[in-house]
Amino acid sequence: MIYNKVLSYILFAIVFFTSLEGVSQTIKIKGLVIDQSSKEPLPYATVVVADSETKKALTGTTTADDGTFVMNTKASNFYIEISFIGFITKTFNQFNLNNNTINLGTIALEEDASQLDEVVVQAETSRTEFKLDKRVFNVGRDIASTGASALEVLNNVPSVNVNIEGVISLRGSSGVQVLINGKPSILADDGGALGSITADMIESIEVITNPSAKYDAEGTSGIINIIIKKEERKGLNGSVSLNTGIPDNHSVGLSLNRRSEKFNLFTQLGLGRRSIPTDNENINTDLINNTELYNIGEEYRNEKFYNIILGTDYYINPNNVITLSGNFAYEIEDQPSSNRFKLYDENENLTSEWERTEVTEATNPKWQYELQYQKDYEDHEDHDLLFSALGSSFAKDLSSLFNDVTVAGDDNDAVQRTQSDFSEYTYTFKLDYTKPFSEQWTMETGAQYVLNDVSNDYQVENLVNNAFEVDEGLTNIFNYDQKVLGVYATGAYEGERWGVKAGMRLEHTNLQTLLTNTNEANNQNYSNLFPSIHTSYKFSEMISLQAGYSKRIYRPRLWDLNPFFNIRNSFSIRQGNPNLLPEFTNSYEITSIFDIGRTSLNFGVYHRYTTDVIERITTSQENVNITRPENIGVNRTYGIEFNTKYSPSNWLTLNADFNFNSFNRDGSFESQVFDFKGDQWSSKLLAKFKLPAQIDFEATGNYESEYRTVQSEVSDIAFLDLGLRKKILNGKGVLNMSVRDVFASRINESYTTQDTFLAYSYRNRGRFITFGFSYGFGKGEAMEYSGGRRY
Repeated sequence: MIYNKVLSYILFAIVFFTSLEGVSQTIKIKGLVIDQSSKEPLPYATVVVADSETKKALTGTTTADDGTFVMNTKASNFYIEISFIGFITKTFNQFNLNNNTINLGTIALEEDASQLDEVVVQAETSRTEFKLDKRVFNVGRDIASTGASALEVLNNVPSVNVNIEGVISLRGSSGVQVLINGKPSILADDGGALGSITADMIESIEVITNPSAKYDAEGTSGIINIIIKKEERKGLNGSVSLNTGIPDNHSVGLSLNRRSEKFNLFTQLGLGRRSIPTDNENINTDLINNTELYNIGEEYRNEKFYNIILGTDYYINPNNVITLSGNFAYEIEDQPSSNRFKLYDENENLTSEWERTEVTEATNPKWQYELQYQKDYEDHEDHDLLFSALGSSFAKDLSSLFNDVTVAGDDNDAVQRTQSDFSEYTYTFKLDYTKPFSEQWTMETGAQYVLNDVSNDYQVENLVNNAFEVDEGLTNIFNYDQKVLGVYATGAYEGERWGVKAGMRLEHTNLQTLLTNTNEANNQNYSNLFPSIHTSYKFSEMISLQAGYSKRIYRPRLWDLNPFFNIRNSFSIRQGNPNLLPEFTNSYEITSIFDIGRTSLNFGVYHRYTTDVIERITTSQENVNITRPENIGVNRTYGIEFNTKYSPSNWLTLNADFNFNSFNRDGSFESQVFDFKGDQWSSKLLAKFKLPAQIDFEATGNYESEYRTVQSEVSDIAFLDLGLRKKILNGKGVLNMSVRDVFASRINESYTTQDTFLAYSYRNRGRFITFGFSYGFGKGEAMEYSGGRRY
């Protein structure tokens, strides 16, 4: 019944907002755009109508395959601007109006070689631009990204770090929500699944440290939005990429786009194979019995992956577009591992030694499909309505066989096998409406309804007397059902120097979990308000100031709540907590922006206050460490952030990123007090060199300081990435080589010191070397330029 009501409200809203058309007089504008030298038509040239006083675009279109264009406007004081990449722009301030029609006739554009060179440089170089409530990192073809996944590209984005486990953090906090094209995605929910998105597929990455009320309130430290490329030039365009590397990292990618007057067909294809070896070492010390368990081993994650994105835009007319798209990803995993265990008594005598081997196989099919409708109103380019219905599913069929073989001492022979049957279905319905009342005042409103239904059937069996018996203590079915309904409204004023945007979001959450074997249920039903406010002031063309506040929430995920995990290492076990409560964070920040000649510099300060902080607490008994998330008090974080870009010459560009935060923790769990203070900082320096013979070289140095957690000390990390690129085939082809973690120094190391036990952990994935080739084809050299603005 609730689904029918929601759909009825959505359909009513679409009809209502669609009826809000203006009634002023419409002027028709038409013409033909050609190349002055060849006299050939120029398809997909950009035609813009702009306000004569504010110089801001009011509406626009692109030319057809034959160079013609037709558009309408209701403006009265305007000029017309016609541009095309690599050509000198033409502007028309005077024209004849006959029967409400302006006929510009044939417009010949002249080539501009210097502009072509400039576009190529910008397309190759990643750069960051600032907007009122976010930063946009435009992904260029950086050399170190050759053959890289989305996770590795994210690690090059200012303020963002990705650790060796694939955990994404923003300004040192892992409570970040990752979106794809502005929407939740099953690929974003699973850090490993982001590996199926390659750097060649990414247009830009939006970093929103203080999201406005328009965005989902999920994610205590902010939002990262990955924008996937979709080529929109008319005609057939595309690119192909081939990559190979050591250890095994082989992939093929193909991007195709075909644009006509009514349809835009787009697809991304990718397939490959990769291997991720990991060396690990663990030491568990029991301070009560004075025993020590030492473990050293090697784990592999071998994957074959296939990914296809297929979609079409249907242009009903210049102001109404329907998009239907789908994404299918399929992974085949093979995870062999071998670990050697040694147990020492209180006198440091070896009492037992055994080898534990693992054979794990898994298949991971992922589906995502979306229907989207967008209406652009003619009275203003930013007056639009957007509705989307998004569905996704993810399944994981995983089986493991563990074999313990005694090497010396006490008998530890054992055989264990596990089976996981996991499924997740997510449905998201979203409606957004934007209405500018003038060039300065804008209102936004909308709603979102998200349904998330998950089931995980986990079974453990032990070999007893040559027959497998189910271990009832480690076996269960966990069901997770969450529904979140959100509505929001924002209002914004943006003048020439000063702007402000304020909003409010209301979200209602209904969460139900059930452990079927024990009939243990956890039901949470709550509503929350999430206010936000952002402001900016432009002192001059070179200096600006931004400030913002927002309230955020982190809702525990399935793996935070599910108490049954894979027992890959039976002496280091991770569990979930079905009674976990959500985190809430109030976030404040002020950022100054300087753009002086060859230098751009950004400096900011921020503060986060988080309640019901979720921390992973480790307990130990007889050398078995069990880690489980708990709500532990509050956290106050104060930080500073610094980003700069400096180009001392045409052949050298430097980018620097620095982040420091100090935190104060107050909390307790059971009888243990966890009050402490600490700080951490990270820095990144990127140097790009342009060498003769169209060769580029870049080096990226990263450093992350040591820091404290509730129970542990995490060691610092320093690592270096290198890249080399050579253009061939008149710039349409590119040869690349990249070396990530040159010195194999990206090591995760932690020490846990408690009254009853000590724990040491070490993990290292080593060096990755990749060779790549990419080639762009079609009109406009698709590899060099990502397309014009869409109207």
